[in-house]
Amino acid sequence: MRYIWATGSHKGMVREQNEDAVFPTSSGETEDSAVLVVADGMGGHVAGEVASRIAINASASADLSPGDRVAAGNRAIREEVAREPSLEGMGTTMTLLVIDGDRGVFGHVGDSRAYIMNEAGQFLQLTSDHTVAAEYVAIGQLSPEEAAVHPHRHMLTRTLGLTRFVNVDEIPIDFEVGDKILICSDGLTEMVPDDEIAEILSDGTPEEAVWALIEKANAAGGVDNITVIVVHVVD
Repeated sequence: MRYIWATGSHKGMVREQNEDAVFPTSSGETEDSAVLVVADGMGGHVAGEVASRIAINASASADLSPGDRVAAGNRAIREEVAREPSLEGMGTTMTLLVIDGDRGVFGHVGDSRAYIMNEAGQFLQLTSDHTVAAEYVAIGQLSPEEAAVHPHRHMLTRTLGLTRFVNVDEIPIDFEVGDKILICSDGLTEMVPDDEIAEILSDGTPEEAVWALIEKANAAGGVDNITVIVVHVVD
């Protein structure tokens, strides 16, 4: 089984800087193992771009389980804050995939997302958003449609960098030939509905899909940074 991926990141049409980070930063492929990560930094003047970069560097280089890789990113941010207290308050989301043979495991904190599309075209969100609005949906107080426009839809309930310990979701999955995997920051999902994302993901190469998705988000307003990884599972 072979995996071919492409990655891309853009600051969008409104933000002055890009606080997202992605690993790897270029296209590639593997027949055995890989680590792919999207992190959406937050903090603005409190250095969200620093938090996302530190977390990705730590998680991508660690030889740990997916959940422990994400936790390593959290520790690295806290260690940097201890060295430079003016950075207190910076943080980041993280959605990470470790591929090993025909299996993968996601590590996830925050509201960046991972999706999968199978060969039949079924499109499924694999991760759960760690937001106030998503929690209201989980307990039945909001519908998904109401959550999509709720004022607290961006208020995170879990993030890296703000506390000493963080609860990480681990999501195992068995891949099949024909699967397409999407990992992205909310700069994409806030601007482009899932059905339009699925339509773009269904066609073209990973590189074409990455930049078509980024262009679609920018055409819709591009109010946030946009980071995208697309992986195709092939023979």
